[in-house]
Order: sequence, then C-alpha cells, then structure tokens
Amino acid sequence: MSELTGAARRAAAFRRMRDAQRTEVAEDYVELIGDLIAETGEARLTDLSEHLGVSHATAAKVVQRLQREGLVESRPYRSIFLTEDGAAVAAMSRDRHRIVHEFLRALGVSELNAEADAEGIEHHVSQETLDALARLTRKLAKS
Repeated sequence: MSELTGAARRAAAFRRMRDAQRTEVAEDYVELIGDLIAETGEARLTDLSEHLGVSHATAAKVVQRLQREGLVESRPYRSIFLTEDGAAVAAMSRDRHRIVHEFLRALGVSELNAEADAEGIEHHVSQETLDALARLTRKLAKS
C-alpha cells in the first residue's frame, strides 16, 4: 500500500477495513466455538448466543453461514464442531487477540479494558502491525 498515493491510498485503506469487518463475525464465532469445545467439550447454539450477547436466531443464522463457508459442522439438536479450516481460522484469530491483549497489558492498560479493546483491534490490524506489536511487547517485558 505504500506505493499508492492520494485517493488510491485512502481507498485501499477503506477497502482493507471493509474486508476486516466482513470477516470479524466469522472469526469471533469460530474462536468462541473452539474455546467452548476446549473448556466444556462442546459448543451449543445456546452457548454461542449467551456468550456473544445475541439472540438464538442471530446465532443460528451465523452458524448456517459458517457451515456454507466450510468453517463449522452442525446437525440439528447437536453440538457445533469446527472443520479443519474453521480450526485454522480460530487459531489465527486467537493468536491475533493474544498479541494485541499482551501489548495493551504491557502498556499498562487494565485487564478489563485490554480484553475489551483487543476484541475489536485484533480484526483491524495488518500482519505487519501485529508483528511490530509482538516485538515491542517482548522489549517491554525485558525492561
């Protein structure tokens, strides 16, 4: 993006932000599904709606979309499972979250705010920025 100038540069930045917004919900859902399976052995629609603060119908629509995208498998009245692709997305999302969270904590941000802020930031930063945050966090931890 550094080669772009003027309107093209701005358009590229807005395009990246729109792309991040499109994937944000899917990443949050698969990350939560993976966490629930790790914590309780299963992920149920009821658990998803409760943890995400959405209606059962909203959670069901998102899960159906995730099924079409090949990220989860589900049968009526059964738990929801991640596919191999879904597990990869969940791991990537969890790692991004961890990097941002650790960086914010290293800056002195409270646990409560670091957790809340990381939840939004993780979806909207480039890999270059994440790598820089991780490097700086390691430096801060050493000092």
